[in-house]
Amino acid sequence: MMMRTFVQKRKDVSEEELMEYNAFCQMLPGPSSTQTVTLIAYKRGGIPLAIIALLLWIMPAAIIMGALSFVIYYIDVRDINTDLFRYVLPMSVGFICYAAAKMMRSSVRHVATWAIMIGCIIVTYFVRFPWVFPVLLLLAGIISNFSNKRIPDIKQKPKPIKWKNLWVFVGIFLVVGALSEVATLYAFPNAKLFNLFENFYRFGSIVFGGGQALMPMMLFQFVNRPERLGMAPLLSGEQLLTGYGMVQAVPGPVFAVCSYVGGMVMSPYGAVWQGVGCLVATFAVFLPSTLLLFFLFPVYQNLRQYVVIFRALEGINAAIVGIVWASGVVLFQTMTFEWTNLVVVAITFSILYFTKIPAPLIVLGWLLLGWTMNI
Repeated sequence: MMMRTFVQKRKDVSEEELMEYNAFCQMLPGPSSTQTVTLIAYKRGGIPLAIIALLLWIMPAAIIMGALSFVIYYIDVRDINTDLFRYVLPMSVGFICYAAAKMMRSSVRHVATWAIMIGCIIVTYFVRFPWVFPVLLLLAGIISNFSNKRIPDIKQKPKPIKWKNLWVFVGIFLVVGALSEVATLYAFPNAKLFNLFENFYRFGSIVFGGGQALMPMMLFQFVNRPERLGMAPLLSGEQLLTGYGMVQAVPGPVFAVCSYVGGMVMSPYGAVWQGVGCLVATFAVFLPSTLLLFFLFPVYQNLRQYVVIFRALEGINAAIVGIVWASGVVLFQTMTFEWTNLVVVAITFSILYFTKIPAPLIVLGWLLLGWTMNI
């Protein structure tokens, strides 16, 4: 769609530029499609137009998913007897398995990447702490640099870099982390919002591989971690799967699921705070990738000449596939084991993998089937 619209029709960028922008965004944490659109607008009109394009790209999905958090909370609180979402949970696992299988085709090609993927599946499944993700990505990048794969050197004139801009990203990361800890330690009235901002800013800073890689991080942060600390989870695994399943039917980035999760986390504090939670989560998860996009593009143009960067990215991509596979297994275990759930997972995966039926129609089909089962 971008090639047809921005290259062939509008001629905003050349085909080579679009491919370069996409390659750059794939190397950054965050939603690559969102970053690509923003970068095209940045080339045409600078930061003002880029911000407008970013907001227009995010808003529809974020609004819909934020509204869904109210719907789900309304249903849960009032115990409405409905089977509308009966098949959405296993369907979501089918989407995750499809995403992992599709990513394998381009990211897992030889013995080293297979070993990285399998190792990450095992570690992610048994070590359910948020810090495991950046550690796995770092180790995968180091391991893949032992590869003998040759990559042609690219000789270009170095681009000027304003390194002070990088400290904006790092400074926010450190400040929000400190504020989150202080707010919890001293029991600030709005401590949960500080925690929420820190959680999603951290997610947006370290998530490679798109919205699918967000799932295990949110699962461990909001479900598994509170349980390990002897507290009630901030939302259930079923609620998380419902949001992930519904975002597949919404136009826009998969990262919009954060609007739903932010709303669900803040839902016990009332409708106003629930709406604030939607806004805070959405803003926090898209902020780091936007900062890196504006500030680090010239850095990328210089660093891409070094083989070590490409080799590290190869290992990181394989690690992401393992993390996504593990998240599918863990999320499936949150559901009641029934043979119908396995069938729904298998059917969803098969439809996505072997047909060209759009994802929104698949979601709509399972919703309608669940609704008819209640009639």
